[in-house]
Amino acid sequence: DHGGLLFLDIRDHYGVVQVVVSNADQIETASKIKLESILLIEGVVVKRVEGTINSELKTGEIEIKLSDLKIENEAETLPFVINNPSEQIGEEVRLEYRFLDLRREKMHQNIILRCNVISEVRRLMNEAGFMEFQTPILTASSPEGARDFLVPSRVHPGKFYALPQAPQQFKQLLMVSGFDRYFQIAPCFRDEDARADRSPGEFYQLDIEMAYVTQEEVFNTMEPILYNLFKKFAGAKEVSSFPFERIQYDTAMLKYGSDKPDLRNPIINFDAREVFEGSDFATFANALKEGKAVRAIPAPKCATQSRKFFDDYIAFAKENGAGGLAYIIFEENGEVKSPIAKFLSAERIALLKSKGLQNGDAVFFACDSELKASKIAGAVRTKLGKDLGLIDGNIFKFCWIVDFPFYEENDEGKIEFSHNPFSMPQGGLDALLLSDIEKAINIQIDKVEKEGEKSRITYRLTIDPRLSDEKAREINHYFDSISNSSSVFDGIDPSEENQDIKITMGLRNKLREKFKVNPLS
Repeated sequence: DHGGLLFLDIRDHYGVVQVVVSNADQIETASKIKLESILLIEGVVVKRVEGTINSELKTGEIEIKLSDLKIENEAETLPFVINNPSEQIGEEVRLEYRFLDLRREKMHQNIILRCNVISEVRRLMNEAGFMEFQTPILTASSPEGARDFLVPSRVHPGKFYALPQAPQQFKQLLMVSGFDRYFQIAPCFRDEDARADRSPGEFYQLDIEMAYVTQEEVFNTMEPILYNLFKKFAGAKEVSSFPFERIQYDTAMLKYGSDKPDLRNPIINFDAREVFEGSDFATFANALKEGKAVRAIPAPKCATQSRKFFDDYIAFAKENGAGGLAYIIFEENGEVKSPIAKFLSAERIALLKSKGLQNGDAVFFACDSELKASKIAGAVRTKLGKDLGLIDGNIFKFCWIVDFPFYEENDEGKIEFSHNPFSMPQGGLDALLLSDIEKAINIQIDKVEKEGEKSRITYRLTIDPRLSDEKAREINHYFDSISNSSSVFDGIDPSEENQDIKITMGLRNKLREKFKVNPLS
């Protein structure tokens, strides 16, 4: 209220504009309006006078001189302020009042952005010759790695439908049916715990399948699509050009401790077996004899960090399942400091330092089974990259991770499929029969930085004799289809809900900024 004049900021889907109220009766009415009330405004759009232009508003050069004002729906007292982006709002409150949360500019733009990204995906896929198909939502349960959501049948009491974990079988059956290139913005339903990079319960992915192709053809087809998609929405950020780097699964786990590595982080982990094997540091030496592994995680320029810094990382490793975390510090003068240094000879210290360490650096060590040690080392690497400010936030780096294991051991020590059973291992069925089950390698499974789930090539009927009769019956229809002159097909599933593809499109840092209910409803 500026004495004789009152200014209202009104907002709709398209933005904010200023309304000038000069009539005394209208000023009295307008001054009592609560924030977020719904108004019907009539007036004349005029150019602002010199000196009143607001360059921070898109509409800052014009305003509306009010002639009539009607309150369509007056708001109650708000649970939080909509137009204050700096206000910290609890997630439970935001979810309870999601309809208000989505009025906030940041959230509103996220939803608009998601719409624009999906529109661009469809355009790029159509240009590449793909056809969009919809696949059933009510289907039968199948062994795909996670627990199914079940829907009881009214017509068949005691029977249940399962919601699809992914259109995995359907899209492959489409290829068997003679179609060439399929895609879908596919909903996936999995009864699993929330992940840092995936919404709990349901998420969306760009689902793709191609007939009569090799893995390289899939890569070559998808690389320009992903590159152009990211390039369009990345703003000023750099996007690594294609062809994307290919990294073997074993190499990724050793160097980065993850099958979805952040290549913007310059820290490279390494195997420290040579340093500790046969050494006087019995904890590691004995573990190596038992078949365990030691992974080293360099900490650049951390020699001057406090004891608390190292203690905090040990606590962090324990939170991630480690028994502990050892470390060695290389002072600027070359002196070595560490609780374990006395157990290592000068030759072993020199060997360790030759792995790329310099004076002023520190190095952490994780010791456990090969997979667990790698994952712990990967978590520490990621934390170091963030804490030390080493990650370049102005670039997106893509890669393909290839040669995934076909099987893996779960937390109970049982062997299970690493991804899904609808895949051809390298070397075909003979690879399963003639090699250790743990060493069977999928034909190539991919990840693009952190997007994507898997890539398969199915050449012919592949039934592992070790698959139980019960499991085989669950996918009997699939075996029937590929027994009847099946085409060769391959696919990939970059996730629309995945954190990095969402961050890249939205330049956001938290998955929770996404829509928490069905984004397409």
